Amino acid sequence: MTELPARRLLLVHAHPDDESINNGTTMAKYAAEGAQVTLVTCTRGEEGEVIPPALAHLAPDRDDRLGPHRVGELAAAMKALGVTDHRFLGGPGRFRDSGMMGAEQNRRDGAFWNTDVDDAAPYLVEIVREVRPQVLVTYDPDGGYGHPDHIQAHRVAMRAADLAADPAFRPDLGAPHRIAKIYWNRVPRTVAEEGFARLRAAGAFPRTATVEDVPGVVDDALVTAEIGGAEHAGRKAAAMRAHATQIAVEGAFFALSNDLGQPLFETEFYQLVRGEPGAPAGRREDDLFAGVTS
Repeated sequence: MTELPARRLLLVHAHPDDESINNGTTMAKYAAEGAQVTLVTCTRGEEGEVIPPALAHLAPDRDDRLGPHRVGELAAAMKALGVTDHRFLGGPGRFRDSGMMGAEQNRRDGAFWNTDVDDAAPYLVEIVREVRPQVLVTYDPDGGYGHPDHIQAHRVAMRAADLAADPAFRPDLGAPHRIAKIYWNRVPRTVAEEGFARLRAAGAFPRTATVEDVPGVVDDALVTAEIGGAEHAGRKAAAMRAHATQIAVEGAFFALSNDLGQPLFETEFYQLVRGEPGAPAGRREDDLFAGVTS
């Protein structure tokens, strides 16, 4: 086995753009510090809506070429964040975007939501055993906001973490590896409320979303880690801009295809759900690798 970097972070996301919105600061920070940052995206986001009129023909109900286009957007976002290791689960196009919950696309052959977790998880097990991350970041059981692909990404990530550590499971996929710490993406409710107050005061968008529209909002007490760094905020915004079919960024705010303004959070928040905390009780970690010894 080739020598691995001392710190290794794995992030599992459903579609291109999820990583930049949720973890852009975190990814830029650790990449700049020399950590191995590996992003696994589970689908190409083929069912997304398209913001720029000039690209409307890419939509799934027209040319159905949005997926390949978003692969390019993701590559540009990774360049902005300084991340060099990105993979699609099972390879690009192995699993298709399932659409919103209840859509007929949920039941399509090859849709990520319509795939058995134990059929998808081995692809991630192989990556875990290769890059051997100490830290995994993914969604909570609701996927942050109930999207079927986000829920499935959570299920696959958690299942793969268990299987990767089991010496009896698929030794052909590599030597077993136990991930020391697993985090779920979170946003403290007070931070979300303050962000929307700034948005309304700035008047950047004529219409705004609500706190309930932000994935992963929880009571502040559940948040165990926060990763900030103003020096990396510009990289996060640039990565979000790279996803031009999905995101419109205006200063410290952005909107998705619904044109509802949201705050762009420079600091990102997490809940440790597996592993030992690296901060005293009652204090938030400021490093996802805190307490990791090997």
